Amino acid sequence: MSDLFHSPAPPPAPTEVPSQNTPLSARIRPRCLDEYAGQQHLIAPGMLLRRAIEADRFSSLLFYGPPGVGKTTLAHIISLETKCHFINLSGVESNVADIRNAAEAAAGYLRLDGRATILFVDEIHRFNKAQQDVLLPHIERGTLRFIGATTHNPFFYVNSPLVSRSQIFALEPLTQDDLLAVMHRALDDKDRGLGFLNIHLHPEAASHLATIADGDARKALNALELAALTTPANASGIIDLTLQVAEQSVQQKTVVYDGDGDAHYDTISAFIKSMRASDPDATLYWLAKMLYAGEDIRFISRRIVIAASEDVGLADSNALRVAMAAHQAAEFVGMPEARIPLAHAAVYIATAPKSNRAYAGINAALEDVKTGRTLPVPQHLRDGHYAGAKQFGHGEGYLYPHDYEDGFVPQRCIEGGRTYYEPTTHGLEARIKERLDHWRTLWDAAK
Repeated sequence: MSDLFHSPAPPPAPTEVPSQNTPLSARIRPRCLDEYAGQQHLIAPGMLLRRAIEADRFSSLLFYGPPGVGKTTLAHIISLETKCHFINLSGVESNVADIRNAAEAAAGYLRLDGRATILFVDEIHRFNKAQQDVLLPHIERGTLRFIGATTHNPFFYVNSPLVSRSQIFALEPLTQDDLLAVMHRALDDKDRGLGFLNIHLHPEAASHLATIADGDARKALNALELAALTTPANASGIIDLTLQVAEQSVQQKTVVYDGDGDAHYDTISAFIKSMRASDPDATLYWLAKMLYAGEDIRFISRRIVIAASEDVGLADSNALRVAMAAHQAAEFVGMPEARIPLAHAAVYIATAPKSNRAYAGINAALEDVKTGRTLPVPQHLRDGHYAGAKQFGHGEGYLYPHDYEDGFVPQRCIEGGRTYYEPTTHGLEARIKERLDHWRTLWDAAK
């Protein structure tokens, strides 16, 4: 069998102890569901995924979520719980030949001992379409049981045929309590963790590591291990992990933020919706997250400009001026000072009165142009300046508004009296509504 397939061996059985050279996050990996931290919405007793594992009734699973939340660990646990062989491939390093070798090995295992094989593909979104398609017949025939893991939304980054054959489960960042539990379990475990050392982890240090890890168990454990192995014991033989030591172990917090992934789109969505909801505090937080993660300031400023018209509109026309000025200022000064005009404009949008009626009006008009009869330009509005225009009646009957009191004349400019813009009573748009209601009364009387 080894001549056919050279993938990593199945994970160690619970009685085996990984090498101390293995990173702590791998050594302390849970071996059963009861040791698994977080994701209770998936693996708590009675939940669908736990029932499927315990009943050994699944053929294809897709796990997606940010790094360090337990996707690979859960796949390992499933193989142990279901007593399946386990083959691990990487979407970055593996190819079609590796997949076919894995399928051939799985078929051999099934003939040899009757046990199924789980093929786990980490970073499945890195496989191209052809590579993903190679999996399909083997899943269909039951040659292997597939588990894929990805940090990207599989509905966008995994082929539809594979998505349709899989149960999809979203894993969430671990809570601070989850991370604290993981770290204390590592400190207590003498065989696989750091229990062979005399470590005193101060509560404030543990809290700092749990906070700075940002839901990532791997990051928390790596920082804990670095702190433990680089801090000399005191006179009493105790490795004292203080807050200062913890801060040195993680120099800077990193935010999970893929420029083309869920974090990018979800955060900008939260930013836009916070401005729309008139919540300046949330607006500043989501803006800060994007800036800290290195988002393109032009992308942010464009969304502010759009919100100024889409969500504020004529309730405060100055919002668009502020947004455009912030866009130009941010490009002119660059980061880090660009955060100031961007915050200025974003808070202005968030606290301004709101109206989307101009936005709704152009959408309705576009829909009429797209689906309805194209309306001819009325004779009195047509261009009458070129030679011969008058013989066609172009421009006849046009009433010049400035010749009339208040610069208004009740002459409609579209047939059928269509209404696309309905102003609100919010902010300055209330005054527009008063004028427009008056004009529309005069238009109706002039029919």
